[in-house]
Amino acid sequence: MRALIKVGGSLLDDPASRADIAAQIASVAASGVHVTVVHGGGKQMTRFLEERGVKSTFVRGLRVTNDETIDAVLKVLAGSVNTQLVAAIGSAGARAVGLTGIDAAVAIAEQLHPELGFVGRVVSSDPRLLETLSIAGYVPVVACVAGGANGEVFNVNGDSMAVAVASGLKVDRLVFLTDVPGVLDAEKRLIAVLTVQGCLDLIASGIATGGMQAKLNAATDAVRNGVAEVRIVRGSDPQIVTRVFSNEAAGTTVIANRNQ
Repeated sequence: MRALIKVGGSLLDDPASRADIAAQIASVAASGVHVTVVHGGGKQMTRFLEERGVKSTFVRGLRVTNDETIDAVLKVLAGSVNTQLVAAIGSAGARAVGLTGIDAAVAIAEQLHPELGFVGRVVSSDPRLLETLSIAGYVPVVACVAGGANGEVFNVNGDSMAVAVASGLKVDRLVFLTDVPGVLDAEKRLIAVLTVQGCLDLIASGIATGGMQAKLNAATDAVRNGVAEVRIVRGSDPQIVTRVFSNEAAGTTVIANRNQ
């Protein structure tokens, strides 16, 4: 099985949480799953900038990224956050390799909108480096930084990066580790399985808004692009990664249709 696990920066900020997630990833990799990890680090980015007197500005949920901010992206996302996660996975027994989307054209992006500065939208993903590492028994750990066709460096939304890389790899399972237990219906009950149409219906009805709407949009993009299934689960739940790959019912599974 090929899988991609997207880990939000909030789960990696606390050393104990980071070690726990890393141990679960290492355990899944040891079971024979070819795992690639994509991670964010927005919380760490904001703190780094604040410590230097730089206020973060967001437009439609995306951080405006100027020259000073993109330098911080490289220092924090591609630097400390990535290295700490690679070290934690290594300590748990797996052989992790830290990367960004810039390496070997894993993710090529173009500017999303001029008002956002160096915020990119991934337009292509070359999976060959990730495939080579996975086949050799390594766990690629990719920070949400992409390259441009003309040598630019772009800050990329974590969910979008995960979808682009997972689609390029044609993974069997994309797992979003979030801060919610899954997708909820109008009565706040967990929905176990959603089709693409079901996701669209939740968005159209106004039940799924904000962050969950963004997650559902990402999930539908993934399955439309060849990912077999997407799991949306709460990353802080005990042994959640291990449980997902033991095929335990957890969170919400998004698939193309009910015949899958």
